[in-house]
Amino acid sequence: MNLNTYNGCKSAKLTTMTALLIALVGCSSSPFQRGDGAPNVHVNVDSIPNPTPRHEPLSKYGNPDTYTVLGKNYKTLKYNKGFVERGIASWYGTKFHGRRTSSGETYNMYAMTAAHKSLPLPTYVEVTNLDNGRQIIVKVNDRGPFHEGRIIDLSYAAAIKLGTNKTGTGRVEIRAIDPSNPTAHRGKQTTTPAQPVAASTTITTTTKPAAQATATIAQNLYLQVGAFSSRSNAENLRSRLTNVAGKPIHIFAGDNPSQPVYRVRIGPLLNDQAAQQLASRLVNEGINNTSVVMD
Repeated sequence: MNLNTYNGCKSAKLTTMTALLIALVGCSSSPFQRGDGAPNVHVNVDSIPNPTPRHEPLSKYGNPDTYTVLGKNYKTLKYNKGFVERGIASWYGTKFHGRRTSSGETYNMYAMTAAHKSLPLPTYVEVTNLDNGRQIIVKVNDRGPFHEGRIIDLSYAAAIKLGTNKTGTGRVEIRAIDPSNPTAHRGKQTTTPAQPVAASTTITTTTKPAAQATATIAQNLYLQVGAFSSRSNAENLRSRLTNVAGKPIHIFAGDNPSQPVYRVRIGPLLNDQAAQQLASRLVNEGINNTSVVMD
């Protein structure tokens, strides 16, 4: 999940320090595999506790103002206070186990960690599975996921605890934790969106309490196909896709009247798989930058 890894995996060289870290953390792990997946051993997550949030210095390596992955520009947040986000979680395992993360730490799929595109590294977050109500705490120490429509990449152990390891993805809510007041994140907060710099690709978040999720979960999954500062451009895209979307197309206006953003979304959709199938179909219409969002 290292940024350099995502920028083509062109370099196989490891620094001496990284090699030592891999030896310390991954000495008993399975070797790297060409495809990502789960280890060939049973993992008893009952023996793996949630990390205790604590104040740590920001990673010098993992917090650039902006960075580019696969041709897209991303902006790193300066602060995590009050951060709340809803969307699709995925997980990563054997392919990256023992490799250097974007923060400089070594990825350990048996630890309670995660990757996020914009949160400061490190940040501790509470993750709630909106389908089964399970909650975990993870330390965000890596960048990603860079697959369209994903907001967080969990370690393999974290995915097991959350109940998303078998399905591969799951609908979640994440809330940043202030180590000085570990329960404050459960109060009323303002959502902080995590967005690529480019306005055409947006990950939208919401602040609905997790307790309401079971009542609304089947109603609020959409495929976002564009975001514009001009409503007329949004209307043009809706008209263009009316006969091919197969679902209602909505235009959602942003909350800031001085800098309006009109987001074009198709749905609601049944699940993440339906959203991905629709996204694949829209590629033929020249729609390449799509995101799965919850609202």
